[in-house]
Amino acid sequence: MHGYSRSLTDWDASAALLTAGHRVLAVDLPGHGRSPGISPWTIPAVVQDIAETLDAHGVPEAVVVGHSLGGVVAVEYARANPDRARAAVNLDGFWWGREYPGAERVSEGLLASAGTIAPPEYIEERVVTAGRFGIPADRAEAAARAAVRPLSDGKWQTLPERTEALEIFDELHKVFARGVTGWLDGVDGPLLLVQADRQLPPAPGMEWFSEFSARFAQEVSEELAALSSARPTVSVNRIDATHLMTLEAPEAVATQVAGFVRGLPA
Repeated sequence: MHGYSRSLTDWDASAALLTAGHRVLAVDLPGHGRSPGISPWTIPAVVQDIAETLDAHGVPEAVVVGHSLGGVVAVEYARANPDRARAAVNLDGFWWGREYPGAERVSEGLLASAGTIAPPEYIEERVVTAGRFGIPADRAEAAARAAVRPLSDGKWQTLPERTEALEIFDELHKVFARGVTGWLDGVDGPLLLVQADRQLPPAPGMEWFSEFSARFAQEVSEELAALSSARPTVSVNRIDATHLMTLEAPEAVATQVAGFVRGLPA
């Protein structure tokens, strides 16, 4: 499962490596890519959608893996379906509650860009930006195109559309109201929790965000370290990449997922 405003195409490179030893299913979350939206967009509704997708493909049990928003959904699927989720992998899917210092300012920036109409040159701009992270142009272009909907005037509808985007942010604030440790209470199956080892560089005028994200990442790292020490079912690791890890370091992502699955109890 992919992140917010992304699509299943983000997983193409990693999935190609994982299919050597596993059956791999990738999905567009509701309101993303080519999947229809849902109203309201809630975590329980999305978890049910994933369960129905697995049923439709004859998969009674799975290791659920997600990046960013998809990582949150993976953990929540494991919570709701302990008999069907062999394990869950969350790749850098951590959020802050509404009361977290600086959260209001970050939310304002995210809300301003939610569900906007992008100009015709949007795809080319995304490819250029991705190149700064070493992401190949063809991979970046395919991922950028799959994450938006073309409009008749040459512009692009970014996804999810605004109403669903606002609902997603509300859900994330609710889920993480008690912090990362509180969120993971009650998820008893095996978990792999992975953080990005590097921060995204700030956009012009957003230098303050680097301080916010670095502080938040450090606090999450400390919480995860304490959690893994107290709970043997929780594994914690890092990937030498930014939050864009599925596009930036697909080999490392596949290696971590495959290694974790190999180590699961029979």
